[in-house]
Amino acid sequence: MPYSKTPIWRDDIDALAFQAADHTGLCMVHRRAFRTLLRIVPSPQECVDFYHTHSDAFQAAARAKVVRADVADTANFHLTSRDVTRQLKN
Repeated sequence: MPYSKTPIWRDDIDALAFQAADHTGLCMVHRRAFRTLLRIVPSPQECVDFYHTHSDAFQAAARAKVVRADVADTANFHLTSRDVTRQLKN
C-alpha cells in the first residue's frame, strides 16, 4: 500500500489500516480502540470518519509508536486508544 492519506477498513481484522508517513508498514487501529475513543460501538464508517477528523493525531501517534517501540520500517503495527489519546491531548 503506497503512502496515502486514505485509510481502508479491514473487515478481516475489524480494524482501520493506514499508511503512516515515512513508514512502509501498515498501522492498524482496532474497532475496540475506536469504541474507547468514541464511547460508542462505532460502525466502520464512523471509525473512518473519526480518523479523517483527527488524522494529524493518528499520524503523530503512529510516528511516536515507531520511535518508542523501535518498529522496523517495513513492519505492520497497531495503535491503541491510549496511543491516540496521548496525541489528541497535544
